[in-house]
Amino acid sequence: MTGVFTNQVALVTGASRGIGAATARALAQAGAAVALAARDAARLDTLAADITAAGGTALSVPTDISDPGDIARMVARTLDAFGRLDMAFNNAAGGGHPPTPLTEVAVEDFDSAFAINLRGTFLCMQHEIAAMLERDGGAIVNMTSTAGLEGVGGLAAYVSTKHGIVGLTKVAALEYAARGIRVNAVAPGPILTEQLERAGAAAQHGAAQAMPMKRVGRPEEVASTVMWLCSESASFITGATIPIDGGKLAGMAPFARQMPAA
Repeated sequence: MTGVFTNQVALVTGASRGIGAATARALAQAGAAVALAARDAARLDTLAADITAAGGTALSVPTDISDPGDIARMVARTLDAFGRLDMAFNNAAGGGHPPTPLTEVAVEDFDSAFAINLRGTFLCMQHEIAAMLERDGGAIVNMTSTAGLEGVGGLAAYVSTKHGIVGLTKVAALEYAARGIRVNAVAPGPILTEQLERAGAAAQHGAAQAMPMKRVGRPEEVASTVMWLCSESASFITGATIPIDGGKLAGMAPFARQMPAA
């Protein structure tokens, strides 16, 4: 997609690592000036330097999306630096709890996921949409998960906030479609990010074997889908949630045929 986003400006939250960093790199390679937002300022600075060294344009904007003031400053700095906002990938996530029965989930753990995943995405869209309305529209992609489309026992906070993002995406898409702003979401399954890498080979193998394609996804595969949704190739798509899951949500795998005994 080299040159597809020339003279356009993108904003990526959760850009310091994993899917966010891969998407920021891909957008820059496609010609966009990219504002990089996350809490880890050092990693953002390193990524911005790498993008610049490769011939791209990037701005490091340390941001905590659980802080409404930080979100307002994030979009304002993007506009101050580049003068416009054409696309945004609301990828940042956090908070929550490890697998825990619902009745044992601490309220503060549930609230931490709500503040980052759901309220953070809502506030990002408020400011991003306002910026896009000042120009000719734009495209927003929100990060949900296959857990935003099906239940996962033990993850009450994560599942409920990711389901909420799917709903927010549809509402925003309906409200701003006629004004040139498209809003979609991506729902990855297991992706080989730092978290899965830290879990070790056994966990990676188990995740791969649970997928119909018998492998986990790569951050670059999610990045490619985000870029497509932001591009004119997806110009008639809004309000959609696209699974990137190796067939996980397609249904039950076929039963293995038993060979007759010799």
